[in-house]
Amino acid sequence: MENVGIYTPPQQKPVSDAEISDTYSPNLNTADLEVTASAQAKLSEIISQSEDDVEGIRIYVGGGGCSGMSYGMTFTDEVSDYDTILQFDDFKVLVDVVALNYLRGAQIDYIQEVGRERFVFNNVFAETGGSGTCGGCSSSGGG
Repeated sequence: MENVGIYTPPQQKPVSDAEISDTYSPNLNTADLEVTASAQAKLSEIISQSEDDVEGIRIYVGGGGCSGMSYGMTFTDEVSDYDTILQFDDFKVLVDVVALNYLRGAQIDYIQEVGRERFVFNNVFAETGGSGTCGGCSSSGGG
């Protein structure tokens, strides 16, 4: 086999710190992720009752597959270099940049129903177009 050449990757212009700061901000706003008033009140209550040193509430995304992504929250005691932050009066919501890709445009709400209280994530995949439903892998049964 004859040698057809050596691949040379395209050269990219180095990115300066000023250019990075123009395109990336660790601060979130309500267009990125909305936390309803009822969810804010409950999160504030939960944090105030915690005996641990809590830096904020971390929102995470996991899973995938036929049942779609799973969304959750946990206390965190540190902020990472990869976190984006939505600041409230008495607490912070932290979302790493990878999870933010699945959460952008979502709303976190707190619902109280008879015998059941829970946080819900509304409008997930609003901008990415995902559905969280099965059907793409042909292994959902039925034939």
